[in-house]
Order: sequence, then structure tokens, then C-alpha cells
Amino acid sequence: MLRKKAVEVTEITSEIQTLAKEMLETMYQEHGVGLAAEQVGHTARIFVIDIPPDSDIGENDERDNPDVEMPLVLINPKMVGHTNDVQVGQEGCLSFPDIFANVERWYEVDTEYTDLNGDPQAIHAKGLLSRAIQHELDHLDGILLVDRMSHVKKVALGGKLKRLVKQTKLAL
Repeated sequence: MLRKKAVEVTEITSEIQTLAKEMLETMYQEHGVGLAAEQVGHTARIFVIDIPPDSDIGENDERDNPDVEMPLVLINPKMVGHTNDVQVGQEGCLSFPDIFANVERWYEVDTEYTDLNGDPQAIHAKGLLSRAIQHELDHLDGILLVDRMSHVKKVALGGKLKRLVKQTKLAL
């Protein structure tokens, strides 16, 4: 399921609203900041994000995204722009417990999506929110954290990755 490309949501139904609610509950239960539908066994093009305010602090010691209300539910999201500035930071993934890797991402991204009311939205995100959006967009396109790791990091995590493959039958 994690390698499948998500299918566009054509209508905001009660099932989609329930899925979003359950995804948020799962994300909170697992102490994550984002979760894509594929991670809970659905192919809908939807993900949820909730960045804690104390972890959304930029280089100037101010919140990176002060006007963004959390949590976010992004349906049919599309990245429509980004700055050329990149950030390298450690990422984890609820699908790969206890595995972390430095991943290069754009520092700022512009994303368009539909909200749970069916209304079109646009967001300009920086820092951790930008990183989370890019990470979850990867999930919707069947791209996993291990695909973003360096070869050296994959070798270093070899034992953990092999155990994970055995436990989950995941094809890395």
C-alpha cells in the first residue's frame, strides 16, 4: 500500500471526513506530526498535519507559520511552488518506527489543496511545516523515507530495515 500512488478524492463524503478524523487520532496516538492515507490502508489523496507551536520556531526565534491554524487536513494537495533555499533536517516516519535520517527539503513551499468543507485553499509554509508537507506528499506519490536516505545511511540502518521488512513484508 505504501508504494501505491494515491487516488484523487472526487467528493468530500462523510467517509472522507471520518477518515480524516481517524487519521488525526492515529497521528496523535503515535506522536506524529503528519500522516498520509496510505499509512492507514487507504488510497485517497489526503493527509493530515499538526505541528506543535513549540516546534515551529525558525532561525529568528519566531514561529515560522504563525497564521496557520492546526490541525490541517489537505485533500488533493499539489505543491505549486517553492523557494530555492533548502534545509537538511532529521526526519522520522510513523511507517518506519525508530528510524531517522537527514533529508534535504525546500525551506518554503506553496501548496494548494481542498479542505474538509470542499473549499479550495492555498498555504505558504516554512520550516517544519514545509518539511512535513513535502514528506506527506511523498507518501501520496509512493515515495518513502528510505528512498530519501543516502546509501551510507541505509547500510548503517541495515539491521533495523531488514527486521522491518520481515515484520511488515514491506518491499523497500
